Amino acid sequence: MTKLELVFVPMPAMGHITPMVEVAKRLVRRDERISVTILLFKLPMFDISSYIKTLDADPYFLNKRIEFLQIPELEKPSGNAPSAGPPDFQQILVQSRPVIKQSVEEHAIGSGTRLAGFVVDFFCSSVMAVADELSIPSYILFASGSSLLSLLFHFQHLRDNQGIDITQWEDQDAELDIPAFRSPVPYKLLPGRLVGKDGGSMMDQAKRYRDAKGIIINTFEELESHAIGTLSEDPKIPKLYPVGPIVNVDAQIKQGNEAQKDDVIRWLDQQPPASVVFLCFGSMGGFLGDQVIQMAKGLEQSGHRFLWSLRQPPSLAKDGKRAPPRDYTDLGNALPEGFLERTAERGKIIGWAPQVAVLSHPAVGGFVSHCGWNSTLESLWFGVPVATWPLYAEQQMNAFQLVKELRIAVEIRMDFKWDHLKGESNVLVDAAVIEKGVRELMNKENGVRSKAKKMSEAGRKATEEGGSSYVWMGRFIEDVFKNIEES
Repeated sequence: MTKLELVFVPMPAMGHITPMVEVAKRLVRRDERISVTILLFKLPMFDISSYIKTLDADPYFLNKRIEFLQIPELEKPSGNAPSAGPPDFQQILVQSRPVIKQSVEEHAIGSGTRLAGFVVDFFCSSVMAVADELSIPSYILFASGSSLLSLLFHFQHLRDNQGIDITQWEDQDAELDIPAFRSPVPYKLLPGRLVGKDGGSMMDQAKRYRDAKGIIINTFEELESHAIGTLSEDPKIPKLYPVGPIVNVDAQIKQGNEAQKDDVIRWLDQQPPASVVFLCFGSMGGFLGDQVIQMAKGLEQSGHRFLWSLRQPPSLAKDGKRAPPRDYTDLGNALPEGFLERTAERGKIIGWAPQVAVLSHPAVGGFVSHCGWNSTLESLWFGVPVATWPLYAEQQMNAFQLVKELRIAVEIRMDFKWDHLKGESNVLVDAAVIEKGVRELMNKENGVRSKAKKMSEAGRKATEEGGSSYVWMGRFIEDVFKNIEES
């Protein structure tokens, strides 16, 4: 029996490595001929060590079907060249290519399996050059949705084939026709890294995607049928494998601080079904000062029960390392006077939140979210409707897609942006807007609620045997074997 090994190259950040690990598990669970080696980069701007430790007892890691391979640390590169990822990450990747090649070759000799290809994170396309040197295929793992992928390809095409530089666009109020979207997309909602100084680097990444043998996407046909169809019709785009939703809910429910989690779950157990609005803004989300006051007023005026993960925004140190959000040490000073006392019977404020455990609880009836793609898929998995409050990256565009394209979310704001460098937002969201959004979200007669439930059912069926994503995963495995024979 021919045994093949795939080398996974993740960006070492939580939102990127967790989908990679889950895809690896699905592959080895599906086909005993496949093993996976996941490369790890030790970088000052990331710390995923606690997550890696949670996998020590995982059966797929214990039986060596999936292994981590630590890449030797390189010195921080000099210079201020722009990058598509966090500071210096692209330069480190390029400098690491020789040692990646050496490490992979040595590991392959020791394992006795045949290298079948690289599966690289969409921020790591420069590592495809190593696969070329090894004469094996490359595949992209795109952890976001197909609409963002279509946007990248579209703008790269405009730049390279039509001479249109979207990063130099002057009409900030323009609405753009993008193939994957049925509705015109406001320019102001486009990802900052795409239309800012790093935009060229992002489009260079998309250009390299075209040389891959295929692109694995964390989505499913029933969710993004229009975008997937649009991409599939373009002969210059590699074959797509929509295998999502890639969410490892069982493992995530087990993670985190048990005491904090138990306290949250006990409180939720005392609440009526679908009565609680959950506010949580991802691993890097937080708010300061006036915005916290407006959020508190809006929640109080809404009259609804709430569970609020309230944290201060991340700070950026001089060395470029981004410190994670911090819990407030004195909520009384951060919130309106008397707020905690007035809402004690129907509200709970926490710092870190066990997001998946909360979303899976029957007491939760709505989710005010930053619209990160992982959080979006988790909310859909459990059928919890969303109110949009994006912060950064592609989240504004995700919010637009959820509200305007798919109509499975309500809007608080779609254009809110947090600037990590300046430590400020572009707008202050008023309490009345927040109140209105929460009331609409928790309205049980709202059509968004039933649509979220239907999409939840569709997403779960997609990953089951015979479902669309299950079929696409099988096609990917078939193509891995076929492509290595042809390479």
